[in-house]
This record gives sequence, C-alpha cells and structure tokens, in this order.
Amino acid sequence: MRRALIVALVVLTGCRSRAGRTATSTTTTATTRPSTTTARATTTTSPASTAPPTTRATTTTTIVAAHGPTIADLLALGRPVVLAHTGGEDEFPGSTMYSYGESVKAGVDMLDLNVMLTKDGVLVIQHDGTVDRQTNGTGNVADMTYAELSKLDNAYWFTPDGVGKDRPTDRYVYRGIRTGDPPPPTGYTADDFAVPRFSDLIARYPTMPLNIEIEGSGEAAAAAARQLATELRAANRLDASVVASFDDATVSYFHQLEPSVVMSPGFGASAAFILDGTPLPDGMRILQLPPETSGLQVLTAANIAKSHDAGYLIWVWPNDRSLENRAAYDRFLQQGVDGLNINFPAQGVAAAHEFVPITS
Repeated sequence: MRRALIVALVVLTGCRSRAGRTATSTTTTATTRPSTTTARATTTTSPASTAPPTTRATTTTTIVAAHGPTIADLLALGRPVVLAHTGGEDEFPGSTMYSYGESVKAGVDMLDLNVMLTKDGVLVIQHDGTVDRQTNGTGNVADMTYAELSKLDNAYWFTPDGVGKDRPTDRYVYRGIRTGDPPPPTGYTADDFAVPRFSDLIARYPTMPLNIEIEGSGEAAAAAARQLATELRAANRLDASVVASFDDATVSYFHQLEPSVVMSPGFGASAAFILDGTPLPDGMRILQLPPETSGLQVLTAANIAKSHDAGYLIWVWPNDRSLENRAAYDRFLQQGVDGLNINFPAQGVAAAHEFVPITS
C-alpha cells in the first residue's frame, strides 16, 4: 500500500494532468473578490499585436502597481481560497490569457499556472512540456523560440467536453481565433489565445496573487526558477505568490533564491509528511494534493487533521473531471480543505463564498 501510494503520487502530483476525463455540467454564478486597489502600472505591457514577435526578448518588464492582496492576506480571509487551475481548463482553453481573464471575472482569489523557458530564455505559461496536447503544433517548448511558440493556436484542441483530438469539428469552439478566424470574444484579441509569457500575465493583472509551478527538473528548472525570481522581484510580487514544483531540488533552490516567498513542497517532502508525518522543510506550509490516486485516498480526515495540527494547509486539486463540479467542491470544503484549485472557476467561487463549516 505504501509503495503504491508513493508511485501514484509521483505520477499524479507532479504532472497534475487533467486530460481525458468525462464531461460535467457547469454553472456561471460569480461573486466578488476581496476589495483591492487596482491602479495599473506606470509601465505596463499591453497585449501584443496579432503578429508574433520576430526578435528575442532581452528585457524584463518592470511593473509599478498598487499592491493587491498578499498570500498572508488570502490566508487570513476566514474562508477557503479559490484558485483557477491553469485558468480553469475544463471551462476555458487552459494557460491562455483568455482563460485567466474569464477566471478573474468569475472572482477567483488566485491564478494558477505552470512556467518554463523557451529555447531563447523567455519564461512562458504552459502546462505541458510539449505543445502537442493543446495546440496545432508539435514539439518541446524548450526547443522553440518564443517567436515560434507564439504563432501556435493554444485553444486548437479545446472543447467543452475536454481537450481531445477525436471530437466533432463544431466542438472546437475557440479554434482559429489565434490565427484570425473567427473573431475573438468581446474584450479579447487573437493574442489572448496564444501561449502567453509570464510577464504578459503580471502586466495584465498586476494585483492578482499567483500560484506558480515550475515545470521540469535539473538545470532547465533551475534556469526557469532564476528567471521567475527576477520577474517577481521586478513586479513587486514576491509576497503575493506561492511557488511550487514537483521536484524537491527545484523547490529548495527557489527557496534559497527568495526565502521570503511562500513555497509548496515537492513530491518527496509531501509524501514524507503524508506517509510518516515528517515535518515539511522551513518556509513550506501549503500542501497541494489530489483527493485520491489509483484508488488510494490522500484527502482523508486523518491526513487533513494531521496537516492542520502541524500548522499546514491543504489546497486540493481534483484529478478527475467527475470531481470538477459544485457538489464535489462542496464536499471538499466540508472535509476541511483550505483551498480549491479547480477547473470551473465560478462554481468554486460560489462554493467557497457560501461555505458553512459543519460543527459538532
């Protein structure tokens, strides 16, 4: 049992992949976020033109913005927080500026994203190490320049039933917006359906707290960690970000770079705590876990109680689409989780704002 749990957590906790699940219904109830000042930067980056850039990015955008809620502020809300997993990837094309924009409208507390570097060193938001699953291209992100990557349609394989390549053509409801046909939804541009740069997101939403997972391991992840630290410092967002990675060494490395940033532990530290009660490393107090994996329950009453007794929080990310709905979100909250990292943003917001704890 113990070995099976370790293997299953390795597979699922690291990739957090949610492809290939069955459909669920959606609602669109939205509520408001905590009040914040939202004055824009004096030197912000506006959405790029439809034509992809043709030169290598060599500078980092500096953002001077009124400061929104910090992570400490969110943890003091008195209710569970709501994160839009990759912008709510079951409801919108994940890891696009469109998905993040719609999630902000829905009232989420935080945006969740994965970052990695392109061949020419641009920090981009992308869930997978390849572009095959979501775009009309193929290949590794690390083997592409940003100019090459930005030409791709990042909503190409999205359908309301999930990302897939075997659906009727009319189910690909956002296909072609990136390349100019059909027109984008009101308030958006074709660029909002491309693979975005990290700097694009923090320029567009300078007061939104972020949950950032560094993809990969080794020097590639370390290089991404250095660039992420640089861009968070420039944007004054160190205290409004949680940084995570599947790889424990990457987590430790980023913690050395920026010890003030709230971290989530990697796989090894998470598994050691869940299995043996081994305390998390310094600076880490937010466990990000699936409810179950391979038939083994991770989100149990005992594990939740153990976490809270140790002063840790649990943010759950459902790893099956059947758990991405209002009823499931309500159950997670009643179990005692401290955050929902979910794929239907408005439903998660409604659940958290209407949550009433069960008392004995």
